[in-house]
Amino acid sequence: MAPPIFARRDKASGHLVKQEFGGWMIHAFRVLARLKFLRGTAFDPFGRTTERKTERKLIEDYLATIDRRVTGLKAEQIPLLARLARVPGTIRGFGHVKEANVKLAEAEKARLEAELENSRFAAAAE
Repeated sequence: MAPPIFARRDKASGHLVKQEFGGWMIHAFRVLARLKFLRGTAFDPFGRTTERKTERKLIEDYLATIDRRVTGLKAEQIPLLARLARVPGTIRGFGHVKEANVKLAEAEKARLEAELENSRFAAAAE
């Protein structure tokens, strides 16, 4: 595991270094499971990490993008919007793996949004 608030960073790559924890970690996970109700609140112990802030921003951006794109949507654009709506599902992993997937998803989102814009202008020209 490489918990963001405890793990050291590799000097060469800047990635968090995985550490091995003993069996006592099961007890720590049980405590964390009982504290699940704190998620998303001001008392969330992991809520201020960069990764969590990024996750919240991704959700806000997703909702705003879908709201913006649904307005004035043409029937022929629905498949493109459906593909755009599925892009966040490609963001998986933790730490640097998730960061890389976020970058790939952002590139795919930009590509699909450009395609939607082009199809919108093509439909308007007809």
